[in-house]
Amino acid sequence: MKAYIFPGQGSQFPGMGKDLYENNPIAKELFEKANEILGFRITDIMFNGTEEELKQTKVTQPAIFLHSVILAKTLGESFKPDMVAGHSLGEFSALVGNGSLSFEDGLKLVYQRALAMQKACEAKPSTMAAVLGMDDSKVEEICAAVEGIVVAANYNCPGQLVISGEIEAVNKACEALKAAGAKRALVLPVGGAFHSPLMEPARVELEAAINATHFSNPVCPVYQNVTANAVSNPDEIKKNLIAQLTAPVRWTQSVKQMVADGATHFTEVGPGKVLQGLVKKIAPEAEVASA
Repeated sequence: MKAYIFPGQGSQFPGMGKDLYENNPIAKELFEKANEILGFRITDIMFNGTEEELKQTKVTQPAIFLHSVILAKTLGESFKPDMVAGHSLGEFSALVGNGSLSFEDGLKLVYQRALAMQKACEAKPSTMAAVLGMDDSKVEEICAAVEGIVVAANYNCPGQLVISGEIEAVNKACEALKAAGAKRALVLPVGGAFHSPLMEPARVELEAAINATHFSNPVCPVYQNVTANAVSNPDEIKKNLIAQLTAPVRWTQSVKQMVADGATHFTEVGPGKVLQGLVKKIAPEAEVASA
């Protein structure tokens, strides 16, 4: 069975999507439509902007979404997913991929999500850190013992977990994790504590937007970050998508469940190859490829 997976924030690179725009009329039309919807020429930043310009959350999120979704659209008849999943932001791309969301609605939600997250980051400075070489349960236990807000945020693959929270609490957790034997505990250059309780203001803002958006019955199930299970019911998809902002990304668990449900091929649709690397570590027997 074929699984299509969609990357999240961090996969962006200068020049992303330019070849698609220049060589495919469908892609060009969709990129121009995106410029109209957003009210600024995001294509100028994607194709010619600097790494710094691309790093702004309000640019990064729609840019990655557009690269992924437009690439999927250009695959035409060969894009026939049996199941889809996306890492954090990538879940929105996956939901356009399986027909739950229209291209236009997906882009509008992603942009609202980006602005809401940016606002939450500015309201309370916070951060994330990557923890390598330690069991998930041990990381959870140490975070729970630290004063302040620090939680497990991204279960990326065995031995790689990202924690998220208040700056002081994350720094203390990193020290405690290294002392307890973690190979590395490294603070990441991100705008804030994504997938933690500190994103609650953004979650409230996004909830209204998601509830006001039409979701269709998908052509195949989506394995959502919050549950790591196959979901096809539009109401359930909405509920999980709202919860996603403050809940952890269960990527390891999602990939394992997809394999258990019959996935043998994983195709990453979008910029970079981060997810292919993670799938190889989670399910070495599965085949991975770029779209």
